[in-house]
Amino acid sequence: MKTSRSHSEHQAGADSVQSVDRAVRLLKAVSSSPAPVTVWELSRLTGVNRTTVWRLLSTLEQHGLVERDPATTRYRVGYEAIQIADAADYDGLVRRVRPLLERVAASTGESVTLAVAHRFTVVYADQVDPPNVPAPNWIDRSLPLHATSAGKAFLAWLPEEERDGVLPPHLERYTQRTVTDRGELDADLAEVRRRGFSTCVGELEDHSNGVSAAILNRLKRPVAVVNIWGPGNRVTVRRLPVLGRTALSLAHEISLALE
Repeated sequence: MKTSRSHSEHQAGADSVQSVDRAVRLLKAVSSSPAPVTVWELSRLTGVNRTTVWRLLSTLEQHGLVERDPATTRYRVGYEAIQIADAADYDGLVRRVRPLLERVAASTGESVTLAVAHRFTVVYADQVDPPNVPAPNWIDRSLPLHATSAGKAFLAWLPEEERDGVLPPHLERYTQRTVTDRGELDADLAEVRRRGFSTCVGELEDHSNGVSAAILNRLKRPVAVVNIWGPGNRVTVRRLPVLGRTALSLAHEISLALE
């Protein structure tokens, strides 16, 4: 008996490898779903029969590309897939959001950066400084997650088990204000989720303060982080709430632009 093929499988082309094509479509369906999905739901979304979906998901799970909740039997994107995404080139993202960073740098009079998580650190992919205000260049420098507002904004939106995977067992102290206690850090991250932005007051460098907000995708996962920072005599503790709300508004604007 001749089996039928879905329209998308016909469109994949004669040179495609069917199992790879199906696995990629499964990954896309898992990543685009607003909530973890079941095998039956993935079968319906992709047009692939449930037995094949289950077999492919088992293989993807072995490689950490999807994760199965044993209590609900639902699937979500795995940490290894996130690591692969972290290795992607961010030049396209930088080009799209730079005009927005320039606008905020001009309106606040402070440096505005776009940060991405890379392995166990955060890296600034772009930096826009206000006109006629000298500032150190932080592009491509790897910075600790727990001692920067950008890192904390990223950590706040990760599931607890993923935070455990990216944070070292010992949190290094950089200044007297660096948070090195994991319980205190977790409480700080809960506050970040509540108000929508993170702060850093002399935690990496004594003289530098900043605020950050995560750019979230439709699954509420951090894609990148926007950061407004400067010397403590300008970016004062009193200014942090206003700058934080500005960073949060910018992050929302970028999230909408990327949809």
